[in-house]
This record gives sequence, C-alpha cells and structure tokens, in this order.
Amino acid sequence: MSAMDLQRIVAFRLSFARRQAAVATEISGGVVVLDEEYAASYEHNQLVIERAPAPSVLPALAETALGHLRHRQITILDDSAGIVCAPVLSAAGYAHATELVMTYSGSVAAPDSPAPSVALADLRPALVRQLRIWMPQAEEAVIRQLADRRTARLRGAEQVHFLAVHDENGTVGSWADVYLDTAQGIAQIEDVVTADTHVRHGYAHTVLATALQCASDYGLVFLLADPDDWPHTWYIRCGFNPIGRFHIFTRAEAES
Repeated sequence: MSAMDLQRIVAFRLSFARRQAAVATEISGGVVVLDEEYAASYEHNQLVIERAPAPSVLPALAETALGHLRHRQITILDDSAGIVCAPVLSAAGYAHATELVMTYSGSVAAPDSPAPSVALADLRPALVRQLRIWMPQAEEAVIRQLADRRTARLRGAEQVHFLAVHDENGTVGSWADVYLDTAQGIAQIEDVVTADTHVRHGYAHTVLATALQCASDYGLVFLLADPDDWPHTWYIRCGFNPIGRFHIFTRAEAES
C-alpha cells in the first residue's frame, strides 16, 4: 500500500502545484510553475519533476525557466531520480535537501476546543511576525510575498482551510493548512507552526488534532517533514509514518 499511496501523493502534489500557479508550463517529466506576484516564493516559482529527464539537462532547464529570478528550485518527486540527479545538480551549485512523506495511521483524540478555520487576513499578522524572526535580514517585500502567498494556495485544492489557535488575548499562536481533495480521497496537512512567542502551551497539539479531524473522512492523510528537524519525531508519536522521500535542490543569489 505504501507504494500506491506514494503514487497518489505525487499526483496530488503535481496537481496542487499546477492549480495554484499563475503560469504552468509542461516540460519533460514535470512542470514549471511561476507566479510573478510571489517572485520571492520558491514554492511558487520552480520546476516540479515527477520523472526526471537526463540529469544533465536539469540545470539548463532551470536557467531557461527561472533565469529572471534570484533563485532556482527543482523539486523531484521520485526518490531514485532525486538520488541520480544529485551529483549533477550539486556540481552546478545547488544545495540538496530531502522531505519525508509521512502518512497517518494513528488515532489522535479530538481537542476540547478545536482550532477554528480563519481567513488569511486574520492569520497574516502572525505569519509576518514569525517570518521576521526567521528572516531578520529579509526585505519587507519578501516578507509580504511569503505571507501573502497563501492566497495562491487557496487555488491548489478543492478545499483549503487555514486553522489557527488563539491565546487568551486573541493573538494567533499556532496554525496549519489543510488541503482536501474529495474526489481523490486525499488530504494534506501542511505548515504546522507554533510562533516562537507561544511555544510550550500545547497549541501545536490542538492545531494538529483539529487538522486530523478535518481530514477524518479522507482515506489518505499525509504531511511533509524535514528529516533533520525534531518535528518529524513528534509526528511519528502522533501516528504518522514515513513512506518515501522527495528531493529539493535550490540555488540562490540571496536568502529567500
């Protein structure tokens, strides 16, 4: 089942990238997605590859497609292809990272007070504050784009929910995205974040449990996690299991 689930997740991620793109151009083995409004967002300006062409052609493809930007990103949704392409892309100056694909098979108790679904306008101040902590040297235009790019995500799936936990003063302390595709019976939980100012209050548990409630009618629920960061071990304790890897290659003139 893991192999079949992984194929379904790859198809979903490709569809998500195409649907939220302002411009999507098909290439051999994948798609180039672009959005001039969010030029600083790697997510919205990259090559997304399902079946990599010859590794040697990828740097030139990226230059042709992304040469007008300050960054290059190539996401490869096939583990073996990512491994094969890594030496060529590393030689071309790309940094290499991986994402764990983790599917849910556990049972998390419903929270006493579920996190409500909020509009981007309600979530945006918390996003901006956290981005400034993560990226203190970033230009204001970059912060704005990275906060506002969630507008594009609203196009990515049949249903998109932004969940948020508020503190006693009404300030957003933790949040997550939920992307739902009823036709395919698949749900993704993404960007589970607790603000640095609100850690150790159990907010992340509330927002994750609420996200799982939102996805409870979907046969396949997944998220993506950094294998080198501690949250992936928390996800395992919450009932998620790794079933595969995606590969992300980036090259930048400046931090974004």
